[in-house]
Amino acid sequence: MAKYTAIVLSAGKGSRMGSSVHKQYLLLCGRPVIYYTLKAFEESPVDEIVLVTGEGEEEYCRKEIVEKYKLHKVTKIVKGGKERYHSVFQGLSACEHTDYVLIHDGARPFIGQKVIRHTMDEVQKKHACIAAVPVKDTIKKVDENGKVEDTPPRKSLYTVQTPQAFSYSLIYDSYQKMIADGREDVTDDAMVVEAYGKVPVYVIDGSYRNFKITTPEDLEMAEFMLNAGNPGKGVCSWKMNHPAPMGNQMNMF
Repeated sequence: MAKYTAIVLSAGKGSRMGSSVHKQYLLLCGRPVIYYTLKAFEESPVDEIVLVTGEGEEEYCRKEIVEKYKLHKVTKIVKGGKERYHSVFQGLSACEHTDYVLIHDGARPFIGQKVIRHTMDEVQKKHACIAAVPVKDTIKKVDENGKVEDTPPRKSLYTVQTPQAFSYSLIYDSYQKMIADGREDVTDDAMVVEAYGKVPVYVIDGSYRNFKITTPEDLEMAEFMLNAGNPGKGVCSWKMNHPAPMGNQMNMF
């Protein structure tokens, strides 16, 4: 039976949030943002979770998140790297005897079971697939002076999300080749496979609810969504003053 591992990235700094606390540790309805992300995978059919954190945050995550909330599928907590792709490779290197990996941003707490299950089904068939949604707005390509150069047809454009799922050997080998080449311009995992995997990457249905929390406005929306899903339980709110790890050495996801 195939084994699935979720790699959850939680090493981001989140400078656009305007807080000294990393965004994944901000409280949302009394719990850290990363809790909701991990809980979704805990309740999914994946076999295990590898949590990638910022340097020096491993013990905090173990005690205050994994153990506190009884997230039993989190089998490893590993230190991330300077850039996102370093953190992903650290997570991949920590996997043991797995067949497929689902790489997910820790700051996307509204990942749903339907998307997770669909991703798991499709990666078995396609070996490389990414959750995405059609863009809602018109996109303009502009030059360095702000002059519009082109308006690509909207029907062919998608906003890419996570999870991004791959056969383990495919994504691990692709990352090894990229790192050996010294390439640093990748912004997601699909780009690595596109460049080094020699197999097509497929888009599968994501969800507009599965947005990444990046700004204070995103947190307000997340608060609204959680309150809407819990009528009669009172109003919750996100807090900046959370006793979580702080630092400036990590990249932003």
